[in-house]
Amino acid sequence: MAEHNDLGAWGETMAREYLITKGYTIIEHDTRKGGAEIDIIALKDNRIIFVEVKTRRDGSFDPIEAITPKKIKSICRAADNFVRTYNYRQEVQFDIIGIICSSTDNYKIEHIPDAFYPPLG
Repeated sequence: MAEHNDLGAWGETMAREYLITKGYTIIEHDTRKGGAEIDIIALKDNRIIFVEVKTRRDGSFDPIEAITPKKIKSICRAADNFVRTYNYRQEVQFDIIGIICSSTDNYKIEHIPDAFYPPLG
């Protein structure tokens, strides 16, 4: 596996652990629906939450900047497919977690709840 894939997998593990400490219940991760991948699907406060995780090495650009309008559309399409397939009735929320690390022992997590809404149309 390429180093960037290893870093991404590590970041998603750290994000799941972080969310669990914040009271989220992880129901799935690395799920493919509607032709797109959802990094983390969680439940909290009667909401179903779709989380996009971006991990970068310290000194590179802000991981949050990697969430483009095209990526948002893809996440929303996959989330809609997931909700319809499993008939979830909870309110939907989209979060972003950005992780910047210099090593696996030295990292910073930025969590943005309700980071975006599905685009119209």
